[in-house]
Amino acid sequence: MKLLKIAVLLTASAFVMPVYAQEAAAEPSAAAESVDPIAAAIGSPEAGKALIVFFRPSAFKGGAINFKVREGVTELGRLRSGNFFTLQVEPGKHQYTVHAENKDVTTIEAEDGETYFISGEVNFGFLSGRPNLSPSNREAFEAAFKKLKPSKPLED
Repeated sequence: MKLLKIAVLLTASAFVMPVYAQEAAAEPSAAAESVDPIAAAIGSPEAGKALIVFFRPSAFKGGAINFKVREGVTELGRLRSGNFFTLQVEPGKHQYTVHAENKDVTTIEAEDGETYFISGEVNFGFLSGRPNLSPSNREAFEAAFKKLKPSKPLED
């Protein structure tokens, strides 16, 4: 009987040890995967610059309408429902414009090394959707992030 118990314990340990070894080997890779996916997607401000993150949460309302974000006459990017893009800017005052049947201007006073979030949406208008930009925060970006994709670059 004693030999039977020893045989059962040895057999059981043969199955348990490889599983334990696999779990122990998996732990370091789990720590490596703890990289912040948002930081990986948007990056960080370059030296002497600020980072602006433009995003538009995925929504049915106005989903078919997209709009370009401009600073002055320069087209910076296009916001579609469920898209985002980033922009490295010099510190100072920046005015970002979107327009369709209306014109909306959002002003940011960018500081060196800071990251700013600007949310876009489309409201109902008389003949077409009315794009709108508004200052936002990282928490709102995080809430929308799972459904966001990087915007395609503007065609020249």
